[in-house]
Amino acid sequence: MSVNPNANIEVTAFDWVPDFARGFVRDLRPRWACEEIGLDYAEHLISAINRPADHFLFQPWGQVPVLNDGGIRLFESGAILLHLAEKDARLMPRDPQARANTLAWLFAAYNSVEPMLFELGNVDIFAKDEEWAQLRRPSLIEFIQGRLGRLNDAMGDKEYLAGEFSVADIAMATVLREAVEAGLIAEQPKLQAYLGRCLARPAFQRAMDAQLAAFSEEAGPPAA
Repeated sequence: MSVNPNANIEVTAFDWVPDFARGFVRDLRPRWACEEIGLDYAEHLISAINRPADHFLFQPWGQVPVLNDGGIRLFESGAILLHLAEKDARLMPRDPQARANTLAWLFAAYNSVEPMLFELGNVDIFAKDEEWAQLRRPSLIEFIQGRLGRLNDAMGDKEYLAGEFSVADIAMATVLREAVEAGLIAEQPKLQAYLGRCLARPAFQRAMDAQLAAFSEEAGPPAA
């Protein structure tokens, strides 16, 4: 277990989220990265309902995660993953081409795959009763299926995106988990197998367990 209150690295996360968001909040990504390389980190838990004013000094939109690495602070899970990956070749290979492949796939997860799945979450959860969302969904699903099909083909016979497991797989696997919820991965056998390999890694389960353990029902909204 890499959660250590005395660690030099601190990950800011929420102390409560609704059930549908549990296991999907983006602090899972730096937690997973730390677990992969045995890097201890402390938790700084904040309220998702009444976010402290000083948190906006480090994250303009009040989101999580924020990383504090010995006084170096940064936000956005992709930037945090890059920062952590530079610490260990197990997350970022040192060979120039392998490094380039890892960087390309990391950005692909955030720019070519995640935005559409984020939109789908908005359509299916936050705006599901609105007419525009119902009209948008069929074309959005078709577009996502096309993107996932291309990704499925690009996997070829590779075990992981850049060959060996890397920080790119942390990004892509956490993104693809959202497609599972929409039933879109079952149509892509290589992606389904790839995601299974990623999520079977012990470090992922430790990261998931740590995130879920941080949630407190007492920190949530009062009962109706």
